[in-house]
Amino acid sequence: MGGVTDIQLIETPAGGARITWRRAAKARLILAVSHGAGGGIDARDLQAIAGALPAHRVTVALVEQPWRVAGKKVAPAPKTLDVGWRGLWPALAAQGLPVVAGGRSAGARVACRTAAELGAHAVLALSFPLHPPGRPEKSRADELLGAGVPTLVVQGGNDPFGRPEEFPDGKYDLVEVPFGDHGFAIPKRASIGQDDALGIITEGVAQWVDGL
Repeated sequence: MGGVTDIQLIETPAGGARITWRRAAKARLILAVSHGAGGGIDARDLQAIAGALPAHRVTVALVEQPWRVAGKKVAPAPKTLDVGWRGLWPALAAQGLPVVAGGRSAGARVACRTAAELGAHAVLALSFPLHPPGRPEKSRADELLGAGVPTLVVQGGNDPFGRPEEFPDGKYDLVEVPFGDHGFAIPKRASIGQDDALGIITEGVAQWVDGL
């Protein structure tokens, strides 16, 4: 895996958060990414990005929300997630580099909702949950479209929370991971493999950050 790793504990109004840093040599950007509502920073896409981006002079900060650090299995309400993210943001900004806010699923929603107020340089939205499965009328497109900064969505082609073709027009870029579900898992019958899918993710994110 790329980068030098160290761990930082941060106290926030929502409890203690944890940042696992993958530091790049001569970094020019920080990409801070948090996990979803049911998983952690061991998610395949987060780990692939953390391994690939330091070579592009991007330090990756893998953020664990306070509920996860506390050992709870279910995420709290979105407002509480936002409180935790705001509380750890000063530790990201203190590095003295532009910070790209990001996350997967619920973490992507947090990044979008808070980007403008926190002064994020851009937003990376992995598996953005456009709507609950089977409930397209419950759209969260306003969160994505309201980010107010350059935004990249990386979405699985078979994500039940929103397939790429369901996303509205807007000022953001979108990379599709063919056959991928909400966790970017690829079925065995697909014409691409799991490693191919992770390559699409890391190459898409790397090209995007290179252009920021």
